[in-house]
Amino acid sequence: MSFAFKQVLENIAGGKAPGPPATFSIFHLVLAMELMAEKSIGRGKLAKYLDVGDGVVRTIIGRLKHAGLVATSKGGCNLTNEGLMLWKEYKAIFEKTVEIGKNEFTISNYNFVFLVKDRGHKVKSGMEQRDAAIMAGAKAATTIIFKRGFLVIPFVSNNVAKDFPIAANQVVKFLQPEENDVAIIAGADTLIKAQHGAFAAAWALSD
Repeated sequence: MSFAFKQVLENIAGGKAPGPPATFSIFHLVLAMELMAEKSIGRGKLAKYLDVGDGVVRTIIGRLKHAGLVATSKGGCNLTNEGLMLWKEYKAIFEKTVEIGKNEFTISNYNFVFLVKDRGHKVKSGMEQRDAAIMAGAKAATTIIFKRGFLVIPFVSNNVAKDFPIAANQVVKFLQPEENDVAIIAGADTLIKAQHGAFAAAWALSD
């Protein structure tokens, strides 16, 4: 993936931006941008949503602002025009994200699913996505590809609708996948960890 948002966000999360060493991940940057894209948000609410301390959220805002992606005012933080353009580019690939209920793959109380557009050819066994999700705090993750009209799981199922109907119904209902799209379901002990795990697994497809 040679998209601008990938390099920009990795630079911000890395050591190339001003301020103290990062104690947050690309996930926190993306979630912050998502919240700011919806409406103006204050630092306190942002820290609560991201589940980080005030110092960390100040660093996140500072780095996004330095990159020209965020503007601050008394009303809170908003994405700039450049930030909105970058966000639209991100959403063109990571199109849909949603919390879902339990299914045949879920072992946790909180479960989140990500839709990644046109990346099915990047999936090998799905183990890479699972490992990335677990490293981000998830308990488990399942990678599903929409291929030739069927939902498939590499080396597990050539017809998820038949073998795992609850999960298949959730994916179709909430994501409406198209050819070569990837759905990643991650579960964790908290909602933000499930979301973080699904994001990390999806981001692994950007290599």
